[in-house]
Amino acid sequence: MIEWYWAVEGTGGRAWNRPCGGRGGSACAERSIYTSHGQISSAVINQVRGWLAALTCCFAAVKVLFMQPLPPHGLSRRHAIQAGAVGLLGLGMNHLSALQALGAASAAEGLPRASGRAKSVVYVFLSGGLAQHESFDMKPDAPLEFRGEFKPISTSADGIQICEHLPMLAKRAHKYALVRSLTHPSNDHSAAHHIMLTGRSEIPLGFDPGKPKGSDWPSIVSLAGSLLPPKNNLPPALVLPDKLQHREGRFIPGQFAGQLGKQSDPWFLEMAPYHPQHYGAFPEYLFHHEKGALVDRSVLFQAPHLSLPEGLTRDRLLDRVALRQTLEGQTRLLNQSIEDTGFDRYREAAVSLITNSSVRDAFDLSLVAPEVMERYGNNSFGWSLIMARRLLESGVRLIQVNLGNNESWDTHQAAFPNLKDFLLPPMDRAVSAFFDDLEASGLMSETLVVMGSEFGRTPKISTLPGAKLPGRDHWGASQTVLLAGGGVRGGTVIGATDKKGAFPVSKPQKPENLAATIYQALGIPHTMEWHDPLQRPHSLYQGQPIPGLT
Repeated sequence: MIEWYWAVEGTGGRAWNRPCGGRGGSACAERSIYTSHGQISSAVINQVRGWLAALTCCFAAVKVLFMQPLPPHGLSRRHAIQAGAVGLLGLGMNHLSALQALGAASAAEGLPRASGRAKSVVYVFLSGGLAQHESFDMKPDAPLEFRGEFKPISTSADGIQICEHLPMLAKRAHKYALVRSLTHPSNDHSAAHHIMLTGRSEIPLGFDPGKPKGSDWPSIVSLAGSLLPPKNNLPPALVLPDKLQHREGRFIPGQFAGQLGKQSDPWFLEMAPYHPQHYGAFPEYLFHHEKGALVDRSVLFQAPHLSLPEGLTRDRLLDRVALRQTLEGQTRLLNQSIEDTGFDRYREAAVSLITNSSVRDAFDLSLVAPEVMERYGNNSFGWSLIMARRLLESGVRLIQVNLGNNESWDTHQAAFPNLKDFLLPPMDRAVSAFFDDLEASGLMSETLVVMGSEFGRTPKISTLPGAKLPGRDHWGASQTVLLAGGGVRGGTVIGATDKKGAFPVSKPQKPENLAATIYQALGIPHTMEWHDPLQRPHSLYQGQPIPGLT
């Protein structure tokens, strides 16, 4: 990789003297494209393939500006100085498969729209399991072992109370609806993530809770990304700021394309590095679920800023694009069996991203005013939602925002101090600021915001063996999902749970209904199907949009 980068950045004929996987040598340089008999040897074809692969890698070598560890009280532009290169376009990708989603989505340009006011969706996901009793479905009249330590407070919506540690969202309750009756059958992290990220309650055959597999159901983001057209050479759907991982470091099933095929995996903007001992919104709300507050200034929020390598101008880059196109034309003449034509538009999309200043700016958090940073919170929760807003403005249609990795919201122990001190405050501030900015920019009416988890928490509080402080266990039977914007009637509650917050007693909703609500908001028709590797058709809509939201 380093040698190929040098080759393209070099001058004269030397740029083409290392076509054999970077090994160099006269044997590589002296071969002719055509044999003396006019026939094409497989070795030569492999040579040209190597040239193309090298150029592809070179176009991917763009600068990424990393944000330095941020102080708790503000961000200045000097914190965004460090330069480096991370994957393709600095978007946390190590291969071209994510760019293939652009090609798959381009076929959807003429997709007929379903009814609905929204055009875009932001799915805020709280991995680990938000406790409904300590957030949006409090039970103040239940016995102490059920109701917990927190008190409810009134909100801007008549008759609706939420947790005292969500004061900013309480002032905005007239902007959102609460579905307090979402239910599914799993109490397992892996299975429940799979259910809520795919919108399918039925676990597929061959499911492995330890790792994602090609037999998994496709994620909502993957399906939408394969059906919606791209804009500004940005993908129509993506995930930020990281891939979800278990505390053991394993990737969580359900967030990838599964049966839809690896080429439809979502774009992941990997900006928040996973650490097995880190939870919550770093740096100021970083904590460990047993030990409490942590300080680790080495943790970086790697917000990508796209730019050309030093010394490579836009004109020089475009000259090299033309050179690549010439070589590819020769390759197709050499052997029509070389199936690289499908990658043309993906590489062109990469070049366009680099050369389009308005799109590049969407990734540059150093351009965000300090007062805006302060409103969202100077932490990874706030930065993630700022990035989501900027990407919405640039044309991305579906964005999944993971607020906390490592199952940060999994409050088995020390639930009350961890929620009070580390989890609820940054979520409250960031989501509230996000609502305010969407409304101020006019995007609220056309953007559906959904916030949920893989499951809720048990109605009864318990203490794990060896734990010092109590918490709640996993509970798929009920959780509260928040929805706002996109025509949603704010200040409303749909469904209810029993007096202990254990089971829905009215208007139960399935994850399939939540997924259908998202698809409808994106304008995807109810008749849409997708096909698995055996070309079997599957209905996109496995449920009906949640009634009563609009």
